[in-house]
Amino acid sequence: MANVVLEFKASAGDSEPQTRPVLIIGQQASLQQVSWSGVKGKLQPAVSKEVWQAALGALNPNPTDSCPLYLNHAAVAALPSRVSRHNSPSSAHFLSRLVRSCLPGGNNRCIVMVCERSDVFASGCAIARAFPIFSRRSATSRRAEKKHVTVEFVIVGQDSNPLDVGELECLSNAADGVRLAARIVDTPCNEMNTDHFLDEIKAVGTELGITPVIIRGEELKQKGFGGIYGVGKAAEHPPALAVLSHTPDGATQTIAWVGKGIVYDTGGLSIKGKTTMPGMKRDCGGAAAILGAFKATVKQGFKDNLHAVFCLAENSVGPTATRPDDIHTLYSGKTVEINNTDAEGRLVLADGVVYASKDLSADIILDMATLTGAQGISTGKYHAAVMTNSEQWEVACVRAGRSSGDLAHPLVYCPELHFSEFTSAMADMKNSVADRENAQSSCAGLFIGSHLGFDWPGVWVHVDIASPVHAGERATGFGVALLMALFGQASDDSMLNKVSPLGAPTNMSDGDQMERDCKRRRLV
Repeated sequence: MANVVLEFKASAGDSEPQTRPVLIIGQQASLQQVSWSGVKGKLQPAVSKEVWQAALGALNPNPTDSCPLYLNHAAVAALPSRVSRHNSPSSAHFLSRLVRSCLPGGNNRCIVMVCERSDVFASGCAIARAFPIFSRRSATSRRAEKKHVTVEFVIVGQDSNPLDVGELECLSNAADGVRLAARIVDTPCNEMNTDHFLDEIKAVGTELGITPVIIRGEELKQKGFGGIYGVGKAAEHPPALAVLSHTPDGATQTIAWVGKGIVYDTGGLSIKGKTTMPGMKRDCGGAAAILGAFKATVKQGFKDNLHAVFCLAENSVGPTATRPDDIHTLYSGKTVEINNTDAEGRLVLADGVVYASKDLSADIILDMATLTGAQGISTGKYHAAVMTNSEQWEVACVRAGRSSGDLAHPLVYCPELHFSEFTSAMADMKNSVADRENAQSSCAGLFIGSHLGFDWPGVWVHVDIASPVHAGERATGFGVALLMALFGQASDDSMLNKVSPLGAPTNMSDGDQMERDCKRRRLV
């Protein structure tokens, strides 16, 4: 999978399955709407019309099913016929699994995705997740040739027109963003320390024509970033705050995405055990998702100011490591008594969100992080946990999750009941809760929000992606599609407009449309 070049086309062209193996996939009802003339060019002469129809009749998805059409060169697979209200209509997770398990081998392959237009974006991102980039297997490094996978969408339903060039470009950029995020998360810390992560940020900046702002090492301490500096000061490679900024003419608001970029988390002096430390290379998943989403979003055109803030550090053990009982002053000016050095993500994010408010004057701040192991208990392996000071945004995040395939579900937001968990006799607060059985994931998010202030007038959204950031031993690139959909109304791209929680704009006069569009984007 590591050497795969993924390409989206309006038409993949005709080819025999022996020459180009093919997987045709969709819901059973959608597959049955496809005429034989629409697929025969990819199946004949090896597969006849009778075999195709027999295969469709044999499919019995529970929840999925597949059927070979010709040896190991052609197959058809069915997604679940129905999903619950907390799942994506695209069945994105099942789609990724089916592509991984059913796509025939070969150097030049084709996927025919059959779906309704509303599921195209989520389906494209789900297919991208099936093709991770990072690998250090020796056989992979020796293989110089690239494998090509062409994805063609067959649209069924009311709007069945083929995808246009703009929609294909959106899918390509979104897929690149998903695979970029997954590659960073999959890469171990000996190849993805803070230096390397900054190189990734600079590379994206160069491609977009943006010069990043970087505050690093002792400069963090001098400028008051006690959270980021305190977490990363013991590491060989110094911590950093990095910012990429997109500031177009005519912007009506300022949005900041703040990502937790802990390139490795030993737990610090509150050290993790031998079974819980492996996999902590993934603790930069929030920052990786924001980098991938920022790259794709800006490429598609974005109408408002958009800042990507990366809080980078390695939580290491060493002579200068933060100790439990140490007290740090964060960028907010508030003091924090450290009672658990393994609750470090909230410290770096607290500095990041306050920077977004004070220095970037953000109206909307969203932080994304692999913050708590408790997230997986709260909302599971597939749904990110969302907490926000705005009920409208809570609803919008859930809807964006369903339309993008990056599912999300709300956490309790109740600071008046939960924030007392951080009470300290010595400082403004502790960094870890007194009672670990009292809404852990909510409390962790509240710690971040408290540095903005619970009366902060802007919109603050916290997204915990600790479990969805990976499936087994592979990163998923989770978060990229969610961010692109959630903020889709501020995009110049029609596909992102349609998958955004507020839907596509309606027909009205230009003046009314501009005013309505502005109001819509201020909500989402």
